[in-house]
Amino acid sequence: MHAYLILGINKEEVRNKSEEIAQKIKAKVFPYPVAKIEDVRELNKLIRLSFNEPTLILMENIHQAGEAALNAFLKNLEEPQDNIYFALTAPNKQTMLPTIVSRCQVLKIQNSKSQIQNEGEIQEFLVMKSGQRLEFFGKIRDRDKAIEFIESLIFCLHEKRELTNMEALLTALKRLKANGNISLQLTNLLTNYA
Repeated sequence: MHAYLILGINKEEVRNKSEEIAQKIKAKVFPYPVAKIEDVRELNKLIRLSFNEPTLILMENIHQAGEAALNAFLKNLEEPQDNIYFALTAPNKQTMLPTIVSRCQVLKIQNSKSQIQNEGEIQEFLVMKSGQRLEFFGKIRDRDKAIEFIESLIFCLHEKRELTNMEALLTALKRLKANGNISLQLTNLLTNYA
C-alpha cells in the first residue's frame, strides 16, 4: 500500500502513527499542507522528480482541503510512483471523500473520552432545550471554535452510536470549513437538529 488514511482527533497520536508508518517502510517524512488546488499542483510538480529513497508525504488535516483540491490529488493515489508514499490525516472517515478513502489503507487511532477537548460543553449541549442551544451557538463567533465543537460533537455522538443528527452536523461542518457564515451555519444546524 502506498497511501494511508490515519483517523483520529488526538494530533500527537496521529503524528506518532505517521512516524511509525515511516519507520516501517524506511521512509523519511516530508510534511506537505494541502488546502487549495494550487497546493496540489505544486505537489504534482514536486513528485514528478525521481526520489532516490522512500519518502512519506504527510498531509495533515486533509479533510480541510477543498473538494477541487482533493479531486486533483486523487490522481496521485490512482497512479502510485516509486518511493513515494502518502499519509493523510483526518478526524473521521465521514469528513472525507469516499473516493479518497477507498484508495487508502485506513488506520484508526482509538480516542478516549478525555481527548474530547470540550467534553463538558458537549455534555451540557446534549441536554439543552432548543432555545438554550440557540443562545449557546450565539456566543460562538470564532470559526475554529465552531469547527472544533462540531467535530467533538460528531465524535461524541458517534461513540454513543447516536447517528440521528449526523447528516446535519456533517453538512454544517463542511459549510463552516468552506468559509460559510458562522452564525448562519450554526443556526441552520439547529433547525435541522432533532
